[in-house]
Amino acid sequence: MPNELLLILSLLITFSFVLAAFYFFKEQGLFLWTTIATIAANIEVLIIVNAFGMEMTLGNILFASTFLVTDILSELYGKKEAQKAVYLGIATSVIFICISQSWLLYTPNQNDFVMPSMKTIFSNTPRLMLVGILVYVIVQLFDVWLYHKWWDFTNRKWGDARRFLWLRNNGSTLVSQALNTILFNVGAFWGIYSAKTIVSIALSSYVIFLVTSLADTPFVYLARYLKDKNIFFRAGRD
Repeated sequence: MPNELLLILSLLITFSFVLAAFYFFKEQGLFLWTTIATIAANIEVLIIVNAFGMEMTLGNILFASTFLVTDILSELYGKKEAQKAVYLGIATSVIFICISQSWLLYTPNQNDFVMPSMKTIFSNTPRLMLVGILVYVIVQLFDVWLYHKWWDFTNRKWGDARRFLWLRNNGSTLVSQALNTILFNVGAFWGIYSAKTIVSIALSSYVIFLVTSLADTPFVYLARYLKDKNIFFRAGRD
């Protein structure tokens, strides 16, 4: 299957998973997704592929899904809940670094065939995860702050807190993703890849983020619709 098609399917499936987590578990499902995406994105980012005529790392779509989570939480539950998701992502990253590094301390059995691959993957993880944590804190908190700044602006301008969801959603995420692209790629890959490769990865990453930012807007609207209509999974509830 072509990489391009896989990326498109990954985008649709990933954002659908976010909405499904919200449908089944409300805001707790969004917190759950944040922890899953944080771990998976920081591993997946090690993979470089060619798609749409560009050289890019994976992990961009999963990371973009965490912005979808904070935007939904900001829109429906307020700034504090969105910030809580960011803090959960930070805690997840720190705990995963400690756990994954502890695996590498063991002396493998002579019949083991997994440890060399584990070392290949997770020997790079600490730097990526540490850079990821710093960038995650800066960019996600900035995104939450900017989302509510856009919201204040549109509310003052037009006197309607529900209008222009698309503006605050895209206006915050597109700026935040530009900041994320620069900080993460320089911090994570400087000295590992050539400057030309880093620039190529950064540009392709931002193109992906542009697409994902625009694509996540309907999912924010759908999440608001689910909450407005109180359409949630109710099995086993009174």
